Amino acid sequence: EVQLVESGGGLVQAGGSLRLSCAASGFTFDDYAIVWFRQAPGKEREGVSCISSSDGSTYYADSVKGRFTISRDNAKNTVYLQMINLKPEDTAVYYCNLHLGWYDYWGQGTQVTVSS
Repeated sequence: EVQLVESGGGLVQAGGSLRLSCAASGFTFDDYAIVWFRQAPGKEREGVSCISSSDGSTYYADSVKGRFTISRDNAKNTVYLQMINLKPEDTAVYYCNLHLGWYDYWGQGTQVTVSS
């Protein structure tokens, strides 16, 4: 059974930092890209960052470039999202996502709240 479990969210002041984790199980982790999404209240879910399976190539939404860093530890089946210089507009529930075959798998999400 595929499982994705996010952790590391919390309440932080503007300018602060957090590191999110996405622990994965139930599939061959090394073979798949993982994507971080976020959803703010009243807004659509948006892609934030992704990391490939093969060469570790990364992608970032313009809104987070230079502030967020995605990485993966294949030995621990975990993807990380290091977030620095957080802004109130980063407040959202953050989800990791796996696209496998016909399906999209999601974790339960972790809340990030940035106070001004």
